[in-house]
Amino acid sequence: MSRRFFVDSPIIGETAVLTGQEAQHLSKVMRAKVGDELILFDGSGAEFAARVENIGRSAVDMSIGERCEVDRELHFRLVIGVSLPKGDRQRWLVEKLVELGVTETVPLVTARSVAQPNGNALERLRRAVIEASKQCGRNRLMAIREASTFEAFLTSAADSDRRLIAHPPNSHEVAATWKSPSSHVVVAVGPEGGFTDEEVAQAETRRWNKVSLGSRVLRTETAAVAIAAAIVIA
Repeated sequence: MSRRFFVDSPIIGETAVLTGQEAQHLSKVMRAKVGDELILFDGSGAEFAARVENIGRSAVDMSIGERCEVDRELHFRLVIGVSLPKGDRQRWLVEKLVELGVTETVPLVTARSVAQPNGNALERLRRAVIEASKQCGRNRLMAIREASTFEAFLTSAADSDRRLIAHPPNSHEVAATWKSPSSHVVVAVGPEGGFTDEEVAQAETRRWNKVSLGSRVLRTETAAVAIAAAIVIA
């Protein structure tokens, strides 16, 4: 796959301008030269053949060639609500969810959450979405929503076709039905301490199904990626 760069405004017409980190990466890291050809995408679902025309201190001017509609998205909507882990594990989680085709990720604030996502942290994760999209070929960006309370997340998922909450195995577990994904699937993954019994009961009252990934206790990011992968490949 050709080198891919993200333009943060809609590409319209015959020119585009790379700015910010993308311009720095192209000019300083990739050491681009006038005449180099690459692929641009703007999050609209299309990708564009482009040519470097001028390299400035903080911007790179591009001429636009062919526009191609290249759809690498899932055929259904997949939303993952997850209580974020600490540190670099957040970025790893986001990268893998992007690669799997997840539509949007919602940081959850639960009773046992260990990380409180703030504005700066969310912006870093949104930048990670761009980098992962460049690597895996997605032309639409996975959305990173503002942090949500568990109650608000349950409410927001009321119109989804399937609602799954990750919960360690127990005698009352409801088995997940992975076949034939619906058009809108929502998954809730708790912190490493798990959801509280009250949170699980709250979800069940709203007709969420409990799902387990086996007898071992998984880290938050492992569980989120494993569930997303199981749904995607079903």
